[in-house]
Amino acid sequence: MSTNAILIYLSCMIVIYIIGKIFYIPLKHIGKLLLNSVLGGIFLMLLNGIGSLFSFHIGLNVGTALTIGILGLPGVVLLIALKLFLG
Repeated sequence: MSTNAILIYLSCMIVIYIIGKIFYIPLKHIGKLLLNSVLGGIFLMLLNGIGSLFSFHIGLNVGTALTIGILGLPGVVLLIALKLFLG
């Protein structure tokens, strides 16, 4: 193998590594956001099931799921507080 081929091979490996690092971090955050949103949606379904006994309901939609996905448990508390104060 010639020296030029080895340098091209190494350069391509470095570029692939850099591109992988650039895209890995946002994908990790998006994956965490999706997981938290799904878990938040499940929690809201449970909360609505228990809340139906007390006529308490929080709508399950993209906004509420993302609120819980981004904020986590404080997002659930925020949604409950908003529901109680704003009706």
